[in-house]
Amino acid sequence: MGSRIYVALDTPDLGRALAIAGRVRNHVGGLKLGLEFFVANGAAGVREVAALGLPIFLDLKLHDIPNTVASAVQALHHLSPAILTIHASGGRAMMEDAKAAAPPGTKVVGVTVLTSLDAADLGSIGVASEPSSQVARLADLAAEAGLDGIVCSGDEVAAARARWKHGFFVVPGVRPAGGEVGDQKRVITPRAAIDSGASIIVVGRPITKAVDPDAAARAIAATL
Repeated sequence: MGSRIYVALDTPDLGRALAIAGRVRNHVGGLKLGLEFFVANGAAGVREVAALGLPIFLDLKLHDIPNTVASAVQALHHLSPAILTIHASGGRAMMEDAKAAAPPGTKVVGVTVLTSLDAADLGSIGVASEPSSQVARLADLAAEAGLDGIVCSGDEVAAARARWKHGFFVVPGVRPAGGEVGDQKRVITPRAAIDSGASIIVVGRPITKAVDPDAAARAIAATL
């Protein structure tokens, strides 16, 4: 397996995304393109980034009624992303339909609890569970629905892997030791995430906002 680091190109600026990707391409395993990039640049922008030759993680976090999500996933077939996200909280039927509609080579993973949320945030939207309990519940549902894996924080990945031996676990909210947390509430260091069972880690600002993104990517890779 190549590098388990996927760099999050969370920017609407195609030129900036291409410039960062070009600099770090030899030290990361793939490129994550999120909602702001996709809204600004669409499928054409995804194809431009994909032309660099690295796997594309299309992080759209789809969440709607089953038919709508399935239709959206089908509309992405021509992009053949390596990884695609949907919200596990959309329910079992939505997850089943999304996986059935995905290209054969695409891993469909369910977002459990965003790393920007903590127990108080969950309580404010009517979820009485702690993040760990909610992640476990949604992980089980995602496995039953036939998804390839889930997105969860480093706090929950070890328990999730223990429940789902062959799942694919995406861990965002990754920050080098001493790094700025920003708007994340449940964070983990790159090495701790891998040691806890992450299949891949997603690193954004510690690389993309660095003076030298390539050096930042190499420094993180060295800790793994």
